[in-house]
Amino acid sequence: MTVYFIGAGPGDPELMTLKGHRILQQCPVVLYAGSLIPREVLETVEDSAEKIIDTASTDLEEITAHIVQAHKEGKDVARLQCGDPALYGAIGEQIRRLEDAGIDYEVIPGVSAVAASAAYLGKELTLSGVSQTVIMTRYEGKTPFPERERLPELARSGATLAIHLGVTRIHKIVEELIPHYGEDCPIAVCYRTSWPDQDKVTGTLKDIVAKVREKGFTRTSLILVGPVLDCDDFADSYLYHKDQAHVYRPRVKPEQPRTVKRD
Repeated sequence: MTVYFIGAGPGDPELMTLKGHRILQQCPVVLYAGSLIPREVLETVEDSAEKIIDTASTDLEEITAHIVQAHKEGKDVARLQCGDPALYGAIGEQIRRLEDAGIDYEVIPGVSAVAASAAYLGKELTLSGVSQTVIMTRYEGKTPFPERERLPELARSGATLAIHLGVTRIHKIVEELIPHYGEDCPIAVCYRTSWPDQDKVTGTLKDIVAKVREKGFTRTSLILVGPVLDCDDFADSYLYHKDQAHVYRPRVKPEQPRTVKRD
């Protein structure tokens, strides 16, 4: 018996990996948080799974109890996690309990909200000469924060920021970012990216609070900040530059293209 932590992606069922879909269809027991994962993700197993349990209203001990029961019955469990399990998936404490109970597990990665939101915006989060670093964080709340990871400290880098779980405090986020990025820095807030009701708003640190309030975003939103979101003045990547030679693109090209000899 194995527990599979499957990255369900940001919402669109087609953004789950092929491996995730395959493993999901093989598991008789499925646990998912209905508040974060749309039921459509489970469409292919609605009639085949023995148990589909919405854990949105359950606590960690109750979730663990479901897994232990499945373990006693020798049944694999698909534990669906929104986005990618490694990013704010709270799988660490679940894994700790599985290890204590001697239950095998495997983690299947998924498409993160950061990747999906960048695609939704049609933006690259790293541009030559503009930003080569993406910092994924969350705004400080009930979760303890090391001093060195508080938003003003991270903002000193000037990197592209992806801020989870902070839209209700957008005004405070803006206050802490303006000294480092300036009022004219581009910002985007993506709501329920890839869900049927996805929405977004873009602007600058100067006007984004009013725009978010007008939209009424209060949850399930990702905040992206940085010059890359509205920049045309950047250099072409050296990766494809004609003078950048590497093993697949030698500086001196052969007279004849390489061919593969077939028997």
